[in-house]
Amino acid sequence: MAELKIRGVRKRFADTTILHGIDLDIADGEFIVFVGPSGCGKSTLLRTICGLEGPDEGTIAIGGRDMTNVPPAQRGIAMVFQSYALYPHMTVYENMAFALKLAGTPPATIRDKVLAAAASLRIEALLERKPKELSGGQRQRVAIGRAIVRHPEVFLFDEPLSNLDAALRVQMRIELKHLHRTLKSTMVYVTHDQVEAMTLADRIVVLRGGKVEQVGAPLELYNRPDNVFVAGFMGSPAMNFLRGAADGDGAIALAAGGSVAPPAAAGLAAGAPVTLGLRSEHVVLAAGGDGVPAVVQNVELLGDFSYVYLQTESSGEALVARADSNSTWHPGQRATLGAPPHCWHLFDSDGKARR
Repeated sequence: MAELKIRGVRKRFADTTILHGIDLDIADGEFIVFVGPSGCGKSTLLRTICGLEGPDEGTIAIGGRDMTNVPPAQRGIAMVFQSYALYPHMTVYENMAFALKLAGTPPATIRDKVLAAAASLRIEALLERKPKELSGGQRQRVAIGRAIVRHPEVFLFDEPLSNLDAALRVQMRIELKHLHRTLKSTMVYVTHDQVEAMTLADRIVVLRGGKVEQVGAPLELYNRPDNVFVAGFMGSPAMNFLRGAADGDGAIALAAGGSVAPPAAAGLAAGAPVTLGLRSEHVVLAAGGDGVPAVVQNVELLGDFSYVYLQTESSGEALVARADSNSTWHPGQRATLGAPPHCWHLFDSDGKARR
């Protein structure tokens, strides 16, 4: 079993606290993704799990064993770095076999493990090449293969795809998910890209300022964010936000004009300030009639659909709507927008979601 239990982990560098008491359970065989903006502590948390950083407070247990003060090499983990970290003077085979040789593994066993890992990653033909002869995607496969041959209890990935081009990132995401299904190992993955998080994770951990904002399945975070930060961070484009105030009768008067009556508005006191959130795919655009008046600023044509960027006329709030690719919206055009009541997300004055 390779479950992880993180309890009360704090990490400081000089007078700056990076992790503020992290508590987290990761199940055996789970694919967990840490996501958040730069400086949120996700890489520091990963390095603390690995043992490259020691926590100032708290404990880390792997497979039921306290690993807080255990050296990295004895934790039963393998880490794949953003920079690949391959030895340039060694062949692919030698890079993948190196850790096993240091451990005194018999040569025949090393060969079997390297060939099996190479086959799973489709790099058998590259085993005699050196890193300089490989593409970025091939180098990343070698780095992953070097981790696989060790049969670790836990795989740790620190933004492994950030150096690849867009098409290769898509391909590698598919291969990583397939690898997880094949190996059934616990995997912890760090990224700043919410698309990677949504497509790879069994569960996502959203971090901000060294604290956990929300943990949940990708669609849970997308459809039921706990607060404004998670709502704005998860999804591309980000959720639209509009300011408003409760009228005391179950409706919200918008600063941008008009009103809406989401179910969560029931019980709010008159005048209570709120923030309304709306996903781009739920925005209903019209050329006139009731709704929030806005002006089209730009249109992005993306093939099967378009993104229409708008600005509300009275409050100047920016919005994005997803529209059909055959729509004729153009910059400068006036529009009104709305959405079905159940599509609106409601957040109180502290930014917390009201259900």
